[in-house]
Amino acid sequence: MNGPRRFSRDQRLRILAGIVSIVVLIVVLQLWLLTATMNAFLGGDHGVALPAAAASLICFLLNLGLLRYVYRLER
Repeated sequence: MNGPRRFSRDQRLRILAGIVSIVVLIVVLQLWLLTATMNAFLGGDHGVALPAAAASLICFLLNLGLLRYVYRLER
């Protein structure tokens, strides 16, 4: 067998463009989450901070996973 198949340059660029689109979407989601959480927290709703922090951590881990995929794509 020849081993794992390599992507062509055009395929890698398309994959990278898709990943960048997903990362931008996740970052916008995190900014919205921060804004909504701060608004609720400053309004006296202190119970929303912990779930929002957990959701933000999940978004961060998703972005980290996508970054690791991009580094593996370059090999």
